[in-house]
Amino acid sequence: MSAEPAITPELVAKHGLTPDEYERIKTILKREPNFTELGIFSVMWSEHCSYKNSKNELRKFPTTGERVLVKAGEENAGVIDIGDGWAIAFKMESHNHPSAVEPFQGAATGVGGIIRDIFTMGARPVFSLNSLRFGPITGDGASVKTNRRLFAGVVAGISHYGNCIGIPTIGGEVYFDESYNGNPLVNVFNLGILKHEQIARGAAKGVGNPVFYVGAETGRDGLAGAAFASRDLTEESKEDRPAVQVGDPFREKLLLEACLELLATDAVAGIQDMGAAGLTCSTCETASRGGTGVEIDLAKVPQRETGMTPYETMLSESQERMLIIVKKGHEQTVVDIFEKWDLPYAEVGVVNDDGMMRVRDHGKIVVEIPARQLADEAPLYSREAKAKPTPPQLDLAKLPATDNHAALLALLSHPSIASKNWVYRQYDHTVRAGTMTLPGSDAAVFLVREANKILAATSDCNALYCSLDPRQGARIAIAEAARNLACSGATPVAVTDNLNFGNPHNPENFWQLRECVEGLAEGCNAFDTPVTGGNVSLYNQSPAGAIDPTPTVGMVGLIEEEKHVTTSYFKAPGDAILLIGGFGDELGASHFLTVVHGQKVGPVPALDFAKERAMHDGLRALIKSRLIKSAHDLSEGGLAVALAESSLTHPNPPAQPLGAVIELGDTGLRLDQLLFNETQGRVVISVKPTDVATVLMLLELRGIVAKKIGAVGGDLLKITVGGETLAWPLSELKSAWYDSIAHAMHA
Repeated sequence: MSAEPAITPELVAKHGLTPDEYERIKTILKREPNFTELGIFSVMWSEHCSYKNSKNELRKFPTTGERVLVKAGEENAGVIDIGDGWAIAFKMESHNHPSAVEPFQGAATGVGGIIRDIFTMGARPVFSLNSLRFGPITGDGASVKTNRRLFAGVVAGISHYGNCIGIPTIGGEVYFDESYNGNPLVNVFNLGILKHEQIARGAAKGVGNPVFYVGAETGRDGLAGAAFASRDLTEESKEDRPAVQVGDPFREKLLLEACLELLATDAVAGIQDMGAAGLTCSTCETASRGGTGVEIDLAKVPQRETGMTPYETMLSESQERMLIIVKKGHEQTVVDIFEKWDLPYAEVGVVNDDGMMRVRDHGKIVVEIPARQLADEAPLYSREAKAKPTPPQLDLAKLPATDNHAALLALLSHPSIASKNWVYRQYDHTVRAGTMTLPGSDAAVFLVREANKILAATSDCNALYCSLDPRQGARIAIAEAARNLACSGATPVAVTDNLNFGNPHNPENFWQLRECVEGLAEGCNAFDTPVTGGNVSLYNQSPAGAIDPTPTVGMVGLIEEEKHVTTSYFKAPGDAILLIGGFGDELGASHFLTVVHGQKVGPVPALDFAKERAMHDGLRALIKSRLIKSAHDLSEGGLAVALAESSLTHPNPPAQPLGAVIELGDTGLRLDQLLFNETQGRVVISVKPTDVATVLMLLELRGIVAKKIGAVGGDLLKITVGGETLAWPLSELKSAWYDSIAHAMHA
């Protein structure tokens, strides 16, 4: 075995630690660290594990509420009460850097990791979502080809892992923008169901209790992945392939079932996923939570490669592994269950009372670090924040005339707005037989049969808004998520988030982070949706620059009865179409300006939380009264896109087309301004003709603006404004919308 390298300032810097941090390490240890200890500090004090640049900001989130059973930051995932003794655990995490280097395995292991976070809580995972961002996939050039490769690889990786393990991927979002060239975002969400008494904890409790390693053998894949995720992507990042893990969904399925079976016994004192930082995080974090110490011997750790050093074994992020603190005397229970499921297992250590994370290699001590100071006392920073210059603002008088017929087709065919069927047709979204709305509606809806509960979930963020006005963009992300749930008949209960930003040492990037966090916090307080946890992913930038700030919001809601489940597509010819929330006139920051006129200019639309929440409450009340047949929020592309989508998204189109005839009258607005503005707080609904007067009256009583604008029917989307009429055959709209991504990927 070769000698460990000497600890030099260059080696410390290569591990991502500053001179001050290294001095702090020496103070904690009261000596110089050895090479393995240096690696351990580098991953545990990386942004990915310690949130050292963001934790002070995250404290601004609301994390308590009457439904909160496990708060954000306490465990691997938060837990929310959904009534009748049942609860949900859900969380969102990123695998951005690994997916940029190796898209298939990067995305696949991201899915595997988030699933482990959920069943570590004692919950059975029941569905997944994802939020994906890539550079443009249309046009020519090397970057476009790279983006297509990344997009195809990521979708294939998500599909492979989710389909093989048998957990449906039932919704999400995909956006394409130049800011993600070279740095895609892969944010994955999973939700699990459990009873209150089944909540498992990740603490090493009980001095003398044995520590078991279970699951796949440790290899050299994923070495120091947490540190890799905490630095900028560069042209040399392809050399970091060893930092990308390799996943095995079939092994994870066995691990899931074995762990849930074990948790149903009285044998477990604590359980922890070996996620970022692998054995390192699972040992020191469980010890820190338990106020104890953990000692392990690496000679007992199952390994699939020979000659692994302590550094490699401790920093490996091989997948499908767990650390379990077993109640003394129950060792045979673990042995029996893991032999039944044909999984490796080994008793590798013991819980002690000295507060130390101690690692031996064939009996020789190779690591000895105070667990709490390693896991929970990384240095925290409040970086310099500097507001970005005010972006250019729209001058409507100088906006060129628009071919509005062509503009709608251009918007519908843009990959960010176009149908995502190319993506979700690769996912098994019906396994477990709980999916109640097929992908493409405003929110995913899932029936959890064992609990007899109907859940709705959505993922939202308009990064263009956040790039122009970070605080307002984040506020709108929360409002849109809540609006999507309301359109589906759901009441929001809680939020998870994934904060994707550039290098925090750049004052403008850190200002964006701070503004977005404060905007999200405002929104969560406005909708009574505590944050259950999530992920911060910084250093998202390529040599071309930082990504647009992307604070992705995952929101979950409850639907009381199956008859309240509402979808976005028109249901029957002759139904009346109503617009809730007014025509709007805010064209700034719109996809229309970006796609049709090539302008990314402000201002971002205004938002009134009180009016927004009142509209959601009114919408849910109408849904519960069985007065609404479809509901679809107005977001990217505005009114014209929402109407087209309501005509096109029927999963099983009826024999008779469901176009629409719209009469908007004389509004005094430019036609493009009317059709494509993205004013917030608006929804298109369809109702029976006989219910129009009742619906309008009930909304008026709540102070909500609403107007009948047309009727469902025909094979056209026909819009008349004043004396001007525009008409699009549904076949033309569908060709632009449904086939756009497939055409781009096969170009």
